[in-house]
This record gives sequence, structure tokens and C-alpha cells, in this order.
Amino acid sequence: MDRSVLEDIQDRLRATRQELEQELDRQLEARREQFRYRLHRGKVRFDREFQALQKTYRVGLWRYLTGARIATVLTAPIIYGVAIPIAFLDLSVTIYQHICFRVYGIELVRRSDYVVIDRHMLAYLNLIEKFNCVYCGYGNGVIAYAREIAGRTEAYWCPIKHAQRVVDPHASFASFMEFGDAETYRDWLANGRKHGSTKADSSL
Repeated sequence: MDRSVLEDIQDRLRATRQELEQELDRQLEARREQFRYRLHRGKVRFDREFQALQKTYRVGLWRYLTGARIATVLTAPIIYGVAIPIAFLDLSVTIYQHICFRVYGIELVRRSDYVVIDRHMLAYLNLIEKFNCVYCGYGNGVIAYAREIAGRTEAYWCPIKHAQRVVDPHASFASFMEFGDAETYRDWLANGRKHGSTKADSSL
């Protein structure tokens, strides 16, 4: 496929993604109005009356614990134990990008875009449920954060598509060079890796 055709497709993908993101923002705003909360300096603020209503749905700790399945209790240490490698991953990729990305001129990944912790603000959750939501938000956020860092690294060092289809590739993958296109790859290297950007193209 001619490179100009690929670029045209990528431009259309960017436009489509931008339209979808705008529609998503409109839908999120509608949900905020429906459930009567707003965001203020990154903090969630609920309408007081609505928050009081939410509290009526909260399950007390004693009823929550006594109603838990034995299997849930027994597997809890394994689930929470994963917090250690996740925290280590968080620290490792943060140090890595702040050193290596600055050296190679790759745009830094903003951690706060991926690690989002806000569900503990929900009044209908008890203390254990809030803790679990914080843990899930942190764990999934760190993995997404690490994935974006790895994706930008791949975009700098080896932006070549795979021969087989990849399920849910990272944001930069669509702009990678075709598998087997040796001429484009060598030309890319000769031009100082400038066919693509050292900054992740999050619009794809």
C-alpha cells in the first residue's frame, strides 16, 4: 500500500477518534448531571442531598464481612499481595522514563492521565469497598501507565508492525511501518528516526 494512502487512513483515524472523544466528553457531562456531581480541581463534588441518598445504599462492614464467601476471604492475601510488584513496576517505569525519555527526546507519559483514583468518594461504598476500589484503580492505572511508556519506547526503537494481528495494540502502533518493508525502515534510520515522531501519537 502506498505510504500516502496509509497517511490518509491515519488522518481519517485521527479525525474519527477526535469526534468520538468529543462525543464521549458530552456523554460524561450528561452522566455528571444525571448523578449530580462535578469535578473541581480533580476532586469529585456531589450534591449534598444526592450524597445523603447514596449513603442509604451502603452495606455495613459487619454485614459485608459476614456475607462474604469463604473463597473470597482465602484468596484476599493473594490479591492484595500483588500490590508489591505493582508498586515496584510503578516506581521502575517512572524512573526509567524520567531518565531514558529525556535522553532520547521522547515525550514523558503523564502518570495522572492513567492512574485515576476517585471511586472512594462514593458514599454508597463501605470502607472495605472503598479500599478495594482504590486498589483496583491503582493497579489497572499503573499497568496502563506502564503500557504507554512501553509503547512509546517501541515507537522510538522498533516501530514495525507484527506479521499477525495484535489484539488491542497501544496508541502508537497504527503509525508503525509495515512488516517486511525494509526500504522504509532503513530510510527511517538514515533520517534519524524522523518518519515518525518520538512523541507518542495519542490521536491514533
